[in-house]
Amino acid sequence: ERQVMWWLAGCTGWVFSMVVLGGVTRLTRSGLSMTDWKFQGVMPPSTPEEWEVEFGKYKKSPEYIRVNRGMSLEDFKFIYWLEYGHRMWGRALG
Repeated sequence: ERQVMWWLAGCTGWVFSMVVLGGVTRLTRSGLSMTDWKFQGVMPPSTPEEWEVEFGKYKKSPEYIRVNRGMSLEDFKFIYWLEYGHRMWGRALG
């Protein structure tokens, strides 16, 4: 019974952390920063060129046009990492 209690507590903590991370993602409007998402996941950009390509895709999205017009590449990286972390955390939880 003790092991089950610890397992349930761990699962509860993990789900709670997912809700918090999801809330932060939503409040920062990071949720649509990743324009291409495959169910199996993708590696994040690692070179300046890859970041520019990813940012260029984002600039064509309605989210950028309506909400984040004029955003810098550094700001984009911040919201991208939030969204990437949220998705990876969710995959691990699932």
